[in-house]
Amino acid sequence: MSSGGETVHAGATHHPELRHHFESMAGQHEASAFGMWVFIAQEILFFGGMLTAYAIYRNLFYDAFAAGSHHLDVKLGTVNTAVLICSSLTMALGVHAAALGKRKATALFLLLTIVLGSVFLGIKVVEYKDKFEHHLVPGAHYSAESLRGAHGEELPADTARHSEIFFALYFSLTGLHALHMIIGVPIIAYMAWQAWRGRFGPAYYTPVEITGLYWHFVDIVWIFLFPLLYLIPHHA
Repeated sequence: MSSGGETVHAGATHHPELRHHFESMAGQHEASAFGMWVFIAQEILFFGGMLTAYAIYRNLFYDAFAAGSHHLDVKLGTVNTAVLICSSLTMALGVHAAALGKRKATALFLLLTIVLGSVFLGIKVVEYKDKFEHHLVPGAHYSAESLRGAHGEELPADTARHSEIFFALYFSLTGLHALHMIIGVPIIAYMAWQAWRGRFGPAYYTPVEITGLYWHFVDIVWIFLFPLLYLIPHHA
């Protein structure tokens, strides 16, 4: 017979989501969480390598990086930071609702997370469009003519040339970050659909929780990228 979403056989309780190679739901949950943390660890190494390259070149060509950063829209970056922080909140609330077995609340908070993530990506498209229009995309058509120094003066030739390195790292870091968000949005959408169907509850909400870990990691990466990329000219 069944009881509370679990199937009972001869006095033993077996949750329908328990995989055959695990002895208990707790063991399955720990293995899933550990797997996600291992994935996040290798992601930290990946982003860490790029951030190390950024730190080295920023130290070598500070004026060029400051000029490039001056062209970024700090207001849009600030809005995007607030949007992502709010998306972390809605994601956490979604995980909490799933743990309590609140089907509708879980789906609602996950959908709000998707909306906020989409807003972030939309703003990033606007920023990228501006860089294309001003020929600030590294490559054959790159032009630093639209960049100016702290007081609006023309940049020295070396500084203008090295500013291309800043935008190469800008597009690499923000593009990779955006890719992680693009991957995360359909995953969260699937979790919301499964939550609406009543798949998750107090005994089993692991997929929502590990999806939340992934999303929080992506948000934390942006918390590092925003000051590093956008606030160079405002350094004291």
